[in-house]
Amino acid sequence: MKIEQIYTGCLAQGAYFIVSEGEAAIIDPLRESEPYLKKAEKEGASIKYIFETHFHADFVSGHVDLAKKSGGKVVYGAGAKAEFDFHEAQDGEVFELGKVKIKALHTPGHTLESTTYLLIDEDGKEHAIFSGDTLFIGDVGRPDLAQKGNMTQDDLAGMLYESLRNKIMTLPDEVVVYPAHGAGSACGKNMSKETFDLLGNQKQTNYALRADMTKEEFIKEVTDGLLPPPQYFAQNVAMNKSAAVGLDAVMEKGNVALEVDTFEAMANHEGALVLDTRHQKDFIKGHIPNAIFIGIDGNFAPWVGALIPDLEQSIIFLADEGREEEVVTRLSRVGYDNTLGYLKGGMDAWNSAGKDVQTLESISAEKFAERYADGNIHVMDVRKPGEFEGEHVEDAESIPLDYISEQMDKVDPDKTYHVHCAGGYRSVIAASILKSRGFHNLVDVAGGFKDIKATDVPVTNFVCPTTQK
Repeated sequence: MKIEQIYTGCLAQGAYFIVSEGEAAIIDPLRESEPYLKKAEKEGASIKYIFETHFHADFVSGHVDLAKKSGGKVVYGAGAKAEFDFHEAQDGEVFELGKVKIKALHTPGHTLESTTYLLIDEDGKEHAIFSGDTLFIGDVGRPDLAQKGNMTQDDLAGMLYESLRNKIMTLPDEVVVYPAHGAGSACGKNMSKETFDLLGNQKQTNYALRADMTKEEFIKEVTDGLLPPPQYFAQNVAMNKSAAVGLDAVMEKGNVALEVDTFEAMANHEGALVLDTRHQKDFIKGHIPNAIFIGIDGNFAPWVGALIPDLEQSIIFLADEGREEEVVTRLSRVGYDNTLGYLKGGMDAWNSAGKDVQTLESISAEKFAERYADGNIHVMDVRKPGEFEGEHVEDAESIPLDYISEQMDKVDPDKTYHVHCAGGYRSVIAASILKSRGFHNLVDVAGGFKDIKATDVPVTNFVCPTTQK
């Protein structure tokens, strides 16, 4: 028996490859099929099952395409409904894979069809669980994504409580927990950076698995402080329930080199969004007017999903040479299938053609400190609300990047804003979006709050206002 965790950092997502005696199973695969097919070929195995723990909201799975290419059977949990052929696993159903067994444990709460898969090894020992978004390391899945009819997030949280206590916490402490996500995912509130752990340790350290916790306490703690889910989540669920277009077709359409004039015409006359995926320092030096910056080396796909509301939006992009295919692949992982090509030759070709170029003023934290000391400076903090509440520059205005479109009316076009995040990535994204909407009095603070704290700029903790009596 062999278990391999295939972890994708930019999505904080874990897929799994299990093989025994020439038979393989894939759990929660990403959009692209080729890596799993190659692993099976290398092991001399055939893919028998493609297990899905639930209908994912934060990425598009390649389960249908992988099934077509491998002959494997797609398996979802009890109650799942989809537009393609799959096997609906009943609670307690056992699947044989070589000399091991995989048992479906229906664990509703994150979603109604959520299922945890228990791996039983060659000796009949309960070895590991693949818990999807039911149980994370240090956290549990959010219960607000699958509300239907009169069902509330509290109802789902109550189901999650029962699933954890009746299906998972009864398992031996030495069982390994393999979740679908780690730190950075929006599918939970406070996940650990660790990507697996022993169940016994989770029983001791995970707040949601406290033995003395009542259902009412659990519901309150799990639902407290939940931020609204990213807008693309519901659209990704819909794609995962349908027979989404295979990645091969998406790549054929999107991995196309465009000449400068064609690229410009698509941007100016055909409504294509220009996405600049280079490093923020390159964007600052010079970029195409109205381009949106989301760098490929940051949390690229989740930020695309959070900030581009329409999955049907046509996209053309700039990328560092040799990374064009990577950009199209990572866009497709979150459902952006209408990518139409990239600028051949990049900014060098654009500049050589004499096209208009914009820049973004960017200053060091030390220079920012000087301007702050001089007074009459407007500071825009685009970090998440929790980051801002923890500590922020005195008199800074909080406009979280996640909700920048909804809070655009707070921005005064006549003021000059010094924009910062934690380290310098999100601030350039925010500035690019504001510039594309006609706000040009913007200064990026390189190094963000991390570098600002090393200066003498005063910072303050958020103080919750008291109720007057």
